[in-house]
Amino acid sequence: MKQRTIIEAISKVLKDNSNPLPIKDIYDQIIDNSYYKFNAQNPYNVVRVEIRRHCIGVDIPSASRKKYFQIHKDGTYSLLSLSKKLSEETKQVKEIESDESKQIVKLKEIHAQYINAFKRKLLNQLKEIEPDTFEIFCKKLLKVYGFKDLKITRPKKDGGIDGYGKLKVGISYLNVAVQCKRWKNTTVGRTEIDKFRGAIQGDFEQGIFLTTSQFSKEALNATTKKGAVPIILIDGMMIVDIMIEKKFGIDIEEMPIYINALDVVLGDD
Repeated sequence: MKQRTIIEAISKVLKDNSNPLPIKDIYDQIIDNSYYKFNAQNPYNVVRVEIRRHCIGVDIPSASRKKYFQIHKDGTYSLLSLSKKLSEETKQVKEIESDESKQIVKLKEIHAQYINAFKRKLLNQLKEIEPDTFEIFCKKLLKVYGFKDLKITRPKKDGGIDGYGKLKVGISYLNVAVQCKRWKNTTVGRTEIDKFRGAIQGDFEQGIFLTTSQFSKEALNATTKKGAVPIILIDGMMIVDIMIEKKFGIDIEEMPIYINALDVVLGDD
C-alpha cells in the first residue's frame, strides 16, 4: 500500500473528526493511527510547519499557494471545503501577484530613492566643511578603514602630503601617504595626481588621494605607472560608501517586518 503524504495524513485526521483540532491533537492521532512514518528528528514540528504552510490566513515566508486547511479563532484547524479551497486559493494567488508583489517592488524603489538622496545630502555636507576640518575627518575615516599610526601633517608645510600611516595589505603593512582635497565642484586632474606621486616617491609604498569632488578620466588612468608609487583614488561618493560600510558618522534605524504567528501561541501547549 502506498504511504500517505504528510498532507494526506493531516487531512485524514481532520476528515475523521467532526470538530476542528489543535496541532497537538492532529499530531497525536497521526502517531496513534500510524497514518504517516516520520524520519525527522522533530516530527511534531513537521506537522506544524506543513499545516501552516498550507493554511488560509497564515502568513509565513515558506507559505505554499496550495491551501488545504483553515485556522479558526481559537487556534484550531479544519479542512477547507473543495469549493472554498479553490476560491480561496485563486484569491490568494491574485492577492500575491497583484498586491504583495507590487508593494514589495514599490518598497524597493522607494528604498533605492531614499539611499541615493541620503548619499547626495551627506556628500553635500562634506563639501561645506572647512578644508582643515576635512583633513581631520579623513584621518578619522582612514583609522576606521584600517590605518595604523596615522599622522596629519602641518598645513602648508606638508609638501603635498596631508597625512601618512600604515595600512595592512595582505599579511604586511605598507607605508601609505594621504592627500585630502575638499573641493566642491572642481574635478581633480592628472596634474594633481602627478604632483602627489612626486611628493611621496621614494618615501612611501602607496598613496591615497581623497576628494569630495571627482577625478578626470586622465587622473583615473594615472593611478598606476611603471616604476612609480601606485595611487588609490577615492572620490566623494566612494567616501560616502565607506562611511556607510563602516557605519562611520552613520546611524541605522531598523524597520522590523512582522509575521503573524498567533496560531502557534494558541494551538501549542
